[in-house]
Amino acid sequence: MILASTCTAERLEDEGEARTRRIFDVDAAQAEMAALVRRQLGLLGEDPEREGLQRTPERVAKSLAALTAGYAMEVSDVVGQGVFAEAHDNMVMVRDIEMYSLCEHHLLPFFGKVHVAYVPDGRIIGLSKLPRIVEVFARRLQVQERLTQQIADAICEVLRPRGVGVVIEAAHLCMMMRGVEKQNSSTLTSALRGLFRDDAGTREEFLRLAHR
Repeated sequence: MILASTCTAERLEDEGEARTRRIFDVDAAQAEMAALVRRQLGLLGEDPEREGLQRTPERVAKSLAALTAGYAMEVSDVVGQGVFAEAHDNMVMVRDIEMYSLCEHHLLPFFGKVHVAYVPDGRIIGLSKLPRIVEVFARRLQVQERLTQQIADAICEVLRPRGVGVVIEAAHLCMMMRGVEKQNSSTLTSALRGLFRDDAGTREEFLRLAHR
């Protein structure tokens, strides 16, 4: 007989700094970043002063700040008061959450869909909060494997449900634009907690819905 299991967060040791808010002078940081981008343009053989590139360093600095905004976000902030007592005990799933992130190896984008499900244990979360949790971790320098784990662990911490399942399907520009240059490849990763890991029926239902 398979006993009902409560999911537990499996934190990654090297992510302590990612859970700490970055506190710095934003204007000074962006000015320094823009100067570095200007230098990069010169090293690439470009003229940073030509008309089309004069404002590029500032644009890149602002873009990188937006794309890594997750470092300044906490799960508790985006969830807020969005957890509610509820006796519902069947699977809750949100499919096809759009995800954009930056590969930490090449600083090139990877993007795709996130499918998230959980089995409640007396509490549910507002549906819009699940995509917000995805954003907290996607808007950082990432690898897809770690991103998948972090989303699952965050939901476990917030809800303490009976189980959590996360599947990410993504395309990586570091594989498409450079290196092997395979345009039609995609990467799938999953993280299973509690019932989704221990109960074959729950796991099968989740994966069937995720890969519909």
